[in-house]
Amino acid sequence: MTVRDLVAGDVIWVAPEATLRDAAEVMVSTEVGSVAVEVDGALEGIFTERDLLRAVAEGADLDIEPISTWMTEYPDSFHPEMDVEEAAEWMLATGFRHLPVVDGGTVVGIISIKDVLWAVTDEET
Repeated sequence: MTVRDLVAGDVIWVAPEATLRDAAEVMVSTEVGSVAVEVDGALEGIFTERDLLRAVAEGADLDIEPISTWMTEYPDSFHPEMDVEEAAEWMLATGFRHLPVVDGGTVVGIISIKDVLWAVTDEET
């Protein structure tokens, strides 16, 4: 199984100037744990629930602070043909829970460690 098999649905995009609250509302309404951050149609970063938690813990003003202050800029990504088990090992080694899947410069999805665990567990049963 490859990472491409785990990509489902549309990529949820937000602008870097979106506030922390804006991003949180988008993530809740779309039921995702991360959003891609876009500038001029290109992946500029990724903002995750862990980034939001860190911002809250550090006292950021949710209605003013832009996600660009808290996002991971130019995140690592997976190629769609990467083996799921290799992706699982990489995510465990780096501690990332969400990573974009990029094919030829185009973001085709974002996968989570939960997606990877389901795939690895399903392959074993």
